Amino acid sequence: MNERIPAVTKALLTLSVFFACATLGAGLALFTGWPVAILSGMVGFICIQQIAASFARRRDKRAIAREMAHLRKGHMEFETVLNDTRTRLGQLGGLIEERASSQERKIVAELQVLETLMRDFAAKISRSAAPQEAAPKPQRGPASAYLNTLDDAVAPRGELLETIRASLEQNRVDLYLQPIVSLPQRKLRYYEALSRLRDAEGQIIMPAQYIEVAGRAGLMSVVDNLLLFRCVQIVRRLTQKSRDIGIFCNISGETLADKEFFPQFLDYMRVNRDLAGQIIFEFSQAAIAKAGIEGEKNLTTLATLGFALSMDHVETLGIDFLRLKAIGFRYLKVRSSTLTRGMNGAGAAVAAEDFKKLLTRHGLNLIVERVEDEKTVLQLLDYAVDYAQGYLFGEPRAVREDSLKPVSALESAPVIPFRKAG
Repeated sequence: MNERIPAVTKALLTLSVFFACATLGAGLALFTGWPVAILSGMVGFICIQQIAASFARRRDKRAIAREMAHLRKGHMEFETVLNDTRTRLGQLGGLIEERASSQERKIVAELQVLETLMRDFAAKISRSAAPQEAAPKPQRGPASAYLNTLDDAVAPRGELLETIRASLEQNRVDLYLQPIVSLPQRKLRYYEALSRLRDAEGQIIMPAQYIEVAGRAGLMSVVDNLLLFRCVQIVRRLTQKSRDIGIFCNISGETLADKEFFPQFLDYMRVNRDLAGQIIFEFSQAAIAKAGIEGEKNLTTLATLGFALSMDHVETLGIDFLRLKAIGFRYLKVRSSTLTRGMNGAGAAVAAEDFKKLLTRHGLNLIVERVEDEKTVLQLLDYAVDYAQGYLFGEPRAVREDSLKPVSALESAPVIPFRKAG
């Protein structure tokens, strides 16, 4: 309806002008006759129409000028937005380039760590191999042939040491991850990183089976260093997706007491302190007991960098929790059997129902490990346990090889290939 109003108005104006001209012509007819009057009326009508058309054209020109001005303004605004977008894209490109450069620097640092690790490893292999050069080389057999007889004779121990050396030399060290969940939702919150060695036949050698022999030969720092390096790589992969998941990285007592390795370890973590919220370093209760003043100082330095500490393999609950907190411990792992039926035997000062509250007062988080059945879960819920770990929630699984590759142009750098778990 609104679009018809100008046309109707124009028609009415035209009719009004026509009747005015006709009236004027009729008036003139009284004096000049009808021919002259009609001609005069037509001329007057045409003149008025031309004048009206001229005003209409001027109005249209002004409207077109206003629209052109509006278009120019819109074009200028668009150019301003486009220039801002270009500027932001340039800034974003610079930021991406800066982050990529930072990531490459970190990868270069990690490659340098690998180079140092392999150099130290070769030296340790040479030193540990020297006393046994005169001995005949034992025949290699399946891992199961000697794993259960470590303390029975020197020969099996020497054979296991030979297998450990070969596994490290040929990089048959695999990283396994086991989930740690929150209760009662059973939501994934952490992973525990575990190292496994493989012999030449691909059989797995568990930490409980190789730690003692490797520790006596001075090789545990090599295993821990490889585990640490891979944990850093895995955490960087995980943080691309989510920063809510952390990894517990086990460090042996032998490594904690290693005066050559641990200062380098602290320097390496100082460079990677941006991962402090995602890596928790785990030490056994026995290792902490033997740490001494120097070891506790190293642990405190590690905690000062922002990394949380965890204690596992807890045999006694007669612990100075305030001292643990002062060192930097934030997690305590207790076996489910200890919490459900062995509190008295472990020397606990409180009942199982109050143990979690005791730890909370001292700033420690309780993680119950080796949870294997639903009955145990119900008991843990009665004790208000927040975190649990065990085969019920997931067994340790080997990390895929492609998860450990660096993401950058440095992928072609000559790093040692990480092999798949057998």
